[in-house]
Amino acid sequence: MAKDENLDVFKNAPEEESAVKAGRKLRIGFIGTGGIANSHMKAYKQFDDVEVVAGADLIEGKAADFFAKYDLPDVKCYTDYKQMIAENELDAVSICTYNRQHAGPAMYAMQHGLHVLLEKPMTVTLDEAVELCRVEKETGKILSIGFQPRFDPNMQEIGKIVRSGVLGKIYYIQTGGGRRKGIPAQGEKTTFIRNETAGIGALGDIGCYSLDMVLNALGYPKPITITGYKSAYFGTDPNYYYDHPENAAVFGVDDFAAAFIRLEDDIILDFRISWAMHMNTPGDTIIMGTKGSLRIPSTDCWNGTVGGPMTIYTEVAGQQTQYQIPILPLKGLGRVERKVRSFLDAILTGGTSPVPTSQILINQAIIDGIAKSAELGHEIKVEIPEI
Repeated sequence: MAKDENLDVFKNAPEEESAVKAGRKLRIGFIGTGGIANSHMKAYKQFDDVEVVAGADLIEGKAADFFAKYDLPDVKCYTDYKQMIAENELDAVSICTYNRQHAGPAMYAMQHGLHVLLEKPMTVTLDEAVELCRVEKETGKILSIGFQPRFDPNMQEIGKIVRSGVLGKIYYIQTGGGRRKGIPAQGEKTTFIRNETAGIGALGDIGCYSLDMVLNALGYPKPITITGYKSAYFGTDPNYYYDHPENAAVFGVDDFAAAFIRLEDDIILDFRISWAMHMNTPGDTIIMGTKGSLRIPSTDCWNGTVGGPMTIYTEVAGQQTQYQIPILPLKGLGRVERKVRSFLDAILTGGTSPVPTSQILINQAIIDGIAKSAELGHEIKVEIPEI
């Protein structure tokens, strides 16, 4: 196959616009109105077949301030999400709470007839994730997880390349990424770094994205064993914060994690993720196969796409060669807007979850396994219960 023909194999098909319209507007409630809720709200406001009618946040007045910012003074505000659900006719909720408050509200909402768009990470532990998936199955409600990088055409291209067979049998993957200085703590905003609210740090916050990028391309093979490591050298150092050295005293999660993971189909996954490090990147993502390998450039700070043109390395007629996969532009809706739109369309059409928990459960099992292995100091076997 000629070089130009090789490139043509990976060109995206034209994007399809959603033509689904409801007979009435879908009624949405918010559970949690912190930072990530802003991206959800901006997305909902772009669509004319949905309306946000209620919101709940544990902090008195926070929900009202949030909705006022978006010129929505008539949204009913609560400090108790259960009261919000009881007093409003809702179709679905966006859950934008801190990590440890993901599972409980999501299960409660589904048990009370609502579809759920749940921010990542799905949960803190595998046990929580299993319980959540069982409630989803019992209720038959749509539960979609907030993995917006999946909706980037360049991320989708990775799966197309792997599935095309051009790389052959995949046997080794290196993935991860992170930030040189990016612990998410600003003054009193410390829910991301406290164990009692976050539960996990960089491992769950951005590590889940890096894992999904490669696992989704491979069809989500299950983990067999994991040797994990995590640390918090930067987060617990008062000198890191400059203006707010007191944050070091409350830092209770990881700011770096790494793992060596054996997957089904004789695949090795070498993983590392960071919120802070004396390095610009812990490395590009590499997918190695028997016929070729793919290099995916890292980004300075995880932003839901790739850091530059991807490169395929292979051999043609005994000669080593390589060629680039051009960056594909993101046309029309942004990644978050596509995440929200796909959730709404699934509700309107009676479809399935656009980011299914059957896959993200495996993602969560790996995160949970890395944390457990790191705490135990040795390799562990991974068992994912049947749902």
